[in-house]
Amino acid sequence: MAITKSAKKAHRAGLRKKAFNDVRRKAMSVALKGARLAKKGDVAALAAAYKAIDKAAKRGLIKKNTAARRKAKVAKLLSTK
Repeated sequence: MAITKSAKKAHRAGLRKKAFNDVRRKAMSVALKGARLAKKGDVAALAAAYKAIDKAAKRGLIKKNTAARRKAKVAKLLSTK
């Protein structure tokens, strides 16, 4: 348990950040699931997935290379070729 005032404050800040990160992570998983269930060539699902992945990478939720890998996987999944 945190004892000092600064440790208590850091703990509260961490809880707030966790709440935001959980929302972002959930949004990304929902978008990816929508892309998996979408038909080939569905541009809207692809755009939603890209947006969620880019936001997660921008905020440090996932690394840049992980974001690129997931975007490539989604693009391959929804490509018409």
